[in-house]
Amino acid sequence: MDSDLAIEVHRVPSLAQKVRLQDYAVGKFKAINSRKGTKKAIKQARILVNGERGTTGQWILGGETLELLAALLGTHPEHDLGIAVLFEDQHMAVVNKPAGILTNGNRNITLQNGLIKALVPSTDINKLPRPEPVHRLDYPTTGAVLVAKTPSALLSLKNQFEVRSIEKTYLSVAAGETDLHNPLTTPIDGKQAHTNFTCLESLVSDKYGALRLLLLHPTTGRRHQLRKQLAATGNPILGDPDYHAPGLRSYGNGLYLHAWSLSFDHPIDGRRLNVRAPIPKKFRKLFKNSIGELDQKKA
Repeated sequence: MDSDLAIEVHRVPSLAQKVRLQDYAVGKFKAINSRKGTKKAIKQARILVNGERGTTGQWILGGETLELLAALLGTHPEHDLGIAVLFEDQHMAVVNKPAGILTNGNRNITLQNGLIKALVPSTDINKLPRPEPVHRLDYPTTGAVLVAKTPSALLSLKNQFEVRSIEKTYLSVAAGETDLHNPLTTPIDGKQAHTNFTCLESLVSDKYGALRLLLLHPTTGRRHQLRKQLAATGNPILGDPDYHAPGLRSYGNGLYLHAWSLSFDHPIDGRRLNVRAPIPKKFRKLFKNSIGELDQKKA
């Protein structure tokens, strides 16, 4: 089989006893982080053993070369979603995810299914079959998403997330007047979670008591971390359909959570980049002056 699309290679060391591939390969590739994902990759013929398609029940004896192939393009739909491109070169891109779509997954309309129409195809000989988001934003969240075009870019950016060298800054509006203590450290699903924040402005609100414009700097990446931590303080993010105080849900303008900026090392040349996603108008209507000041800040 053709292994030109390999994005990771693992050399099996000497083993005390043989192990089935579906058990041995778990945790051996950075791009797959679960037993279920490993088994799925084997069944999709994405894991090669010494250059040949591996099977779940195949015995690994020691000394083999395992290769993880990029997912094939197949029949994935392509959509023109009008996705704004914030940065792009042959290796990677940063795009502005709109609200109301998943980053990726099995649905027809996803950010990933809109990337082929939005981006210029890479001319790299080892390009991925299609551009791949490196991380996710929630369905209602807007803002900057890193996208890889080549296997080397994908691995580098994933590694930067793992070692937490990527700096993420979110903009949100918290509804409520309960005291906020910096940092936010409420555990998420039993795991440690840490978010620093800056309150840029506060407005009196008849319905919520107060509305506060926050810059959030998470240093961990738990699922729904920002939404859950702010809700736990009694100050849920305005418009949150899932984590809101009883009777105080906001309708009509969506979730006030925006991935404003990403600071990271370019996966190929190593230069530090800071890319920002334009702040949605709904934030400006509430905090015109503060948003104007953010616009003037140098990246």
